[in-house]
Amino acid sequence: MKDDIDQELDVSWNFITSELKKSLDKDTYQNWIKPIHFETLLDTSLTLSVPTRFLRDWIIKNYASVIKRVYQDQGITIDKLSILVKENNDRIIPGTEVTHQDKEDEDDHYYDDISAPLDPQFTFDNFIVGKPNELAYAAAQRVAQSEVVSFNPLFLYGGVGLGKTHLMHAVAWNIKKRNPKKNVVYLTAEKFMYQFIKALRFKNIMSFKEQFRSVDVLMIDDVQFIIGKDNTQEEFFHTFNTLVDKKRQIIISADKSPADLEGLEDRLKSRLGWGLVADIHPLTYELRYGIIEAKAEQKNIKLTGDVLEFLANKITNNVREMEGALNRLAVHASLQDSEITVDLVKDVLKDLLRTNSRKITIDEIQKKVVEHYNIKLSDMHSPRRSRSVARPRQVAMYLAKSITTRSLPEIGRKFGGRDHTTVIHAIKTIEEIMVNDPSLAEDIELLTRILQTS
Repeated sequence: MKDDIDQELDVSWNFITSELKKSLDKDTYQNWIKPIHFETLLDTSLTLSVPTRFLRDWIIKNYASVIKRVYQDQGITIDKLSILVKENNDRIIPGTEVTHQDKEDEDDHYYDDISAPLDPQFTFDNFIVGKPNELAYAAAQRVAQSEVVSFNPLFLYGGVGLGKTHLMHAVAWNIKKRNPKKNVVYLTAEKFMYQFIKALRFKNIMSFKEQFRSVDVLMIDDVQFIIGKDNTQEEFFHTFNTLVDKKRQIIISADKSPADLEGLEDRLKSRLGWGLVADIHPLTYELRYGIIEAKAEQKNIKLTGDVLEFLANKITNNVREMEGALNRLAVHASLQDSEITVDLVKDVLKDLLRTNSRKITIDEIQKKVVEHYNIKLSDMHSPRRSRSVARPRQVAMYLAKSITTRSLPEIGRKFGGRDHTTVIHAIKTIEEIMVNDPSLAEDIELLTRILQTS
């Protein structure tokens, strides 16, 4: 019986969305209505869910009354409309439910401050520098300290949680400290689109243009979000050109380099590549160790050397994951009034460690590298020294050191019985080349992701 009711309600929601689709333009429906998931309809209370807080807030403010009205047209009164946030439409995030109130002033069309708040922890002093991020760090510092625009834009790219946002906030803090009167704006590409659509809806596009084209420094995070959003891309393109012409600094971040952002207009790709493109590579063991040690000190968490080594070996994805792990350890140690030991780490973080526990072998690394570079597996062990073979072999050695726990002698033995000094030379060679060779850096990042997700 319950299944029949659920199916009937779901059909009802499908009908509601089909009606909304008729009354809204295609982009609006795709961006705001399609991601909504039906949860429950009890008496006059409707509960829906969406995958992000941003979507929840936008829908509550701009489409809650529209949804209620479409229900009303079908003879169903909705007195209470609540929207909660679910990750992948599966796990409810506690405390995220927001309810629409009819008394809200929906004619209140004022603009919020276009800049998102800056994290006070995201400063240059709190950024741990190593080979994978030293170019991006140096470039960010140059922009923050320069009185003139050295390169425009500064384009930072890399995987999730590697420090792009941290560096952008650090630049903003530094500039605002040096010159408080400067108009520094930081926001995500998603919020840029939000502001643009808001301007279109309220027929206030000139105000939008004036706001964004009068800033001194514009920072747009996660620019890949506007891929496929043609109108937003068009407006961003013109905003970009105007600010460059005025010699105003622009800083952009994305998960890929401009050339690799498929779906982005070619002219915008070209503009984004005008200045300095700096990538942030996956974290090495040494950098992971340094970050965990620094974060622990900031949080006044006492970690022994063996615990630091264990965490640096086991938590390899990104800084956010490391920080979350440290927070959990601190809470458990405090509640149990105990020291943080390796055994405690294994117990408290067992779910996280299980996610990271699939052991990547050197054999797997060698197979993926030879596939990527289209050479023979036997070349990994052969004495051949031609560059077409030696460079991939060095890449494989570098990956073996950065994403496995094998010792240098063990790695050397897996590469035709080579000495550990050969492995050290290979690692240093790759680290040095990556600084000036974006293509090699991208190869390393790609291979790392393939190995960690396969």
